[in-house]
Amino acid sequence: MFATNAQHWFYSSVLKPVFFRMDPERVHDRVVWLGKMMSNTPLTKYITRTIFDYKHPALVQEILGIRFSNPVGLTAGFDKNAELTSIIPSVGFGFEEVGSITGEPCEGNPKPRLWRLPKSRGLVVWYGLKNDGCEVVAERLKNRTFEVPIGTSVARTNSTATISTEAGIADYAKAFRAFADIGDYTAVNISCPNTCGGEPFTDPKRLDDLLVALDEIPTKKLVFLKLSVDTTTRELDAMIKVCGKHRIHGFIISNLTKHYDRPTINEEERRGITKGGISGHPVFNPSNELISYIYQTVGSRYVIVGSGGIFSAEDAYEKIRLGASLVQLATGMIFEGPQLIGEINRGLVQLMEHDGFANVREAVGTAHRK
Repeated sequence: MFATNAQHWFYSSVLKPVFFRMDPERVHDRVVWLGKMMSNTPLTKYITRTIFDYKHPALVQEILGIRFSNPVGLTAGFDKNAELTSIIPSVGFGFEEVGSITGEPCEGNPKPRLWRLPKSRGLVVWYGLKNDGCEVVAERLKNRTFEVPIGTSVARTNSTATISTEAGIADYAKAFRAFADIGDYTAVNISCPNTCGGEPFTDPKRLDDLLVALDEIPTKKLVFLKLSVDTTTRELDAMIKVCGKHRIHGFIISNLTKHYDRPTINEEERRGITKGGISGHPVFNPSNELISYIYQTVGSRYVIVGSGGIFSAEDAYEKIRLGASLVQLATGMIFEGPQLIGEINRGLVQLMEHDGFANVREAVGTAHRK
């Protein structure tokens, strides 16, 4: 516990003040570079694991045949080009989702495209699916073995060439096919708010057409659908009905919000930023509401991965008790430091013990039980 407190103090008092004076995208790029360097030798990976990783049998789950050493994963959007898969387990994550990766290489939107909202504890993200494209990233991961489950998030290339329904489906299918035999699950991201043409595949008819095409691509992987936090329950009902006819095993809830008027967003610090979706604390409660709704609607028929605004073990535990079997984060780590992953896992064990649960599976959905 002393070591964890010291790590927290060092990040919040020494590193974070330096990082938060720099351009956020520049900091992100340097962190990715450092992570790549650290993953190159067993010694640096061992040192990283010794500092950050925390293991406990109560955190272990097997979900649809996949073993997760703990329920805390790195969400898509951080490791866009799958360059950190070797070091992520040493930081303490139980799984990682890379991408989102598109059919074609994508430079993303013009800079600046990332802003911090310290008072709101969030980020404004306008990357526009910057990535190397499915062919390059798949080649990077091909024939690799991974220490933790890997999800590959696929999305539609941010281009006017993919705006039509047919072109968009073909682009998704190309990326989906490229990773059909790589990793443990594929996340179909239909909810990126920062792309040309918007989010057309949240429409039930277009979603059905997309999933028909993806169903035809052979894969043994699980398939999850990533939803927007701005989805209404009526829209959610329609999408769940469509998913019931297709190879969908779960939902990732949720992506960024485009609703700048949410009460937890500080209007003063957001003023002047007119584009992008917001991550972090502002999506915590809205994502929890969707997790709760889906769990109560479909129960254990689908795996729920809770994402959005996790800054503590209590935050992660709330999503689990509302119905999430797994949780994801990135913004919380940026604000709190890499030791947050171990803090959350350690805290989850304490919270479960307090409530009399022997493992994570017993805690899932208990907020709805009397």
